[in-house]
Amino acid sequence: MKAKFQFSDSPVDQIAKSIAAQMMNRRRLLQVSGLSLTAAAVAACGVGGDSDSSGLTDVEDLSDTEKVVDWSNWVAYIDVDEDAGTNPTLDEFEAETGISINYIEDYNDNNEFFAKVRPLLQNGQAIDRDIVTPTDWMAGQWISLGFAQTLNYDNIPNRSNLYPDLVDVSFDPGRVYTLPWQGGYGGLGWNKAKVQELTGSDQLMDLDDLFNPALKGRISVLSEMRETIGCILSHQGANPSDFTSDQFYNAIDYLGAQISSGQIRQVTGNDYLAALESGDIIAAIGWSGDVAQLGDDFQFAVPAGGGILWTDNVLIPVGAKHKKNAELVMNYYYEPEIAARVAAYVQYITPVNGAREEIVKIDPSLADNSLIFPTDDDLAIVKPFMLLDADTEKEYQDAFQAIIGN
Repeated sequence: MKAKFQFSDSPVDQIAKSIAAQMMNRRRLLQVSGLSLTAAAVAACGVGGDSDSSGLTDVEDLSDTEKVVDWSNWVAYIDVDEDAGTNPTLDEFEAETGISINYIEDYNDNNEFFAKVRPLLQNGQAIDRDIVTPTDWMAGQWISLGFAQTLNYDNIPNRSNLYPDLVDVSFDPGRVYTLPWQGGYGGLGWNKAKVQELTGSDQLMDLDDLFNPALKGRISVLSEMRETIGCILSHQGANPSDFTSDQFYNAIDYLGAQISSGQIRQVTGNDYLAALESGDIIAAIGWSGDVAQLGDDFQFAVPAGGGILWTDNVLIPVGAKHKKNAELVMNYYYEPEIAARVAAYVQYITPVNGAREEIVKIDPSLADNSLIFPTDDDLAIVKPFMLLDADTEKEYQDAFQAIIGN
């Protein structure tokens, strides 16, 4: 085990403090939609994946005899060798351990993925995944419903490389069930040349630029409520971390007007990235690292009014048959050198202390990449979305889904 890390005033330390400041020292709220009173009571008592709610808590761990891990993750979220079409860090883990990783890019939207697996879990059926990667608020739902397994940190000694201020988060105090995978921003992404052709400028500075009539029918927004409504709240002068019901519905009305006018072509999950790359759309509310990976023809920016800060997490679902193997995968990606290689490619915020020193060895300029290591100015204009109780989550999600046509 490594010594406990102390925070300095470096930008990467500040990102951890920024996330933690928004999430710590508050009454723990259920961040779930449609929880029953029973589930709410379980969550309030701090019971997670070791409850008997799913009937899958006594599944035998076959890690010692079956050297495999099934991992569901988002698109564009791991390092890639462009020439070979391989994932170098995954391949090296397999070579070092003899454990094969079935890496599945089937996360398009938190609600969409959870809707597919929740009925199975509720019926006591395994989902054939050893790792899933929900965003912070959705991770809280997995935990509260008893769908997450307690992590055995004996198998994850590199957990000590997690920034201390990211340990106590509202949805998982002490990180009993989760570890952060990467963090990032919800903001604006666009094709510079195509935006230039239509608007006379290759820059989108705020939502007024995104909703410029010149871009009508050529833009998309995310089907993740927190990013899309969060950016609109900021644009309207509200605080996404602390807003009223009236402010939320003002944002809903604003979004509805942009959809009904035909300004917005699509409301999508992670598949907006393919549409942006193909030219089906030329601008979007999207995610920071996604857009950065498209190359120099594209640009990402936090809107002048403000963007949304979030973290995705690795979690082992109940019923997983290769829990120990999954924990070894987590341990591997918390090696600073491995974390740096992933961050260098995906350009998302790494939660691993020591990765900045390692990334200098890859490319010194990356240590100054504000998408990986945010500046104080970046952090001043991003906020995590407000914590919602169960009833409010359902109300707001229903309103959002109705306006986007789902």
